[in-house]
Amino acid sequence: MQDGSLRSRTRCENPAILPPRVGVKPRPQRTEMDLNDLNLFVRIARLDSISAAARDLNITPATASARLSSFERRLGAHLLHRTTRHATLTEDGRAFLPHAENVLDAAASARAALGREQTSPRGTLRVAAPSSFARMHIVPSLPEFIDRYPDLKLDMRISDSVVDLVEGAFDVAVRYTELSDSSFVARRLAPDRRVVVASPDYLERRGHPNLPSVLDAHACLVVGTLDVWTFSTPQGEPIIKRVTPALRINDGSTVRDAACAGLGIALMATWCAADELRSGKLVPVLRDYPLVSTQTLWALYPSSRELAPKVRVFLDWLLARFGPEPYWDKELFG
Repeated sequence: MQDGSLRSRTRCENPAILPPRVGVKPRPQRTEMDLNDLNLFVRIARLDSISAAARDLNITPATASARLSSFERRLGAHLLHRTTRHATLTEDGRAFLPHAENVLDAAASARAALGREQTSPRGTLRVAAPSSFARMHIVPSLPEFIDRYPDLKLDMRISDSVVDLVEGAFDVAVRYTELSDSSFVARRLAPDRRVVVASPDYLERRGHPNLPSVLDAHACLVVGTLDVWTFSTPQGEPIIKRVTPALRINDGSTVRDAACAGLGIALMATWCAADELRSGKLVPVLRDYPLVSTQTLWALYPSSRELAPKVRVFLDWLLARFGPEPYWDKELFG
């Protein structure tokens, strides 16, 4: 009996099987976080798709799904709801996302501080830009940028439609107007000057308008919905003129080509029509009534305490190429 009691007491006093003491919290289990897993989670959250994130990171969807599941198990939290087509954030995922983004930004900044990332940024840079502007002024010079940063891949979305920068997980977007979303920073690239133009052939046939009101007697060519043209009188007073388009096209470079073909008078951005103005294919009209333009070319990027090196080098390249006086405007009307 005594031996049995001793054996029983010995088993109970074994620290490995003692019940937890009242009022003493168990020590939390340490969870190691891999930056690659954080990056995968952030990409899936931004793209709403495991498959899209996998393509972005050059891995298979099966690998991405397995890594995400393992990451969630280590965290002890369910971060994303999965369906066959989409992945959406859970409540825990929404709370975790900004912290994950901050960790990734801090890691990028830490690498940049060593000087390595600043000289050779890596990864994929996602850029959104208007189609005509990108074709004319970004893509032709990309070989120079790519040669300078060979370890950086570019993923560009070229569209005149306003894309959702957050949903598309874009790192940089070029736009004509400043974004009001406080989660993005707007950096001025260049002025976006406008001018009313026509071909010499059209003006010879239809005459030169000398007042904005005379445009009612002319064929006006309109880009998209831009049918309200605002002029300034010699005294500085604004004249707002709504034109009736003889031809409306949702692409600026095509409207420029229509004007060159003698189809009418068009309001054009100088970045789109500078070569035609210099060659004489188009000439300015209503010179005494210049257009009032508040348009500006902006580069937008996510707001954060530290700018990712890949974003910084692309912004610096855009600014060096376009600003502050863009090359397309130099000596244009001199």
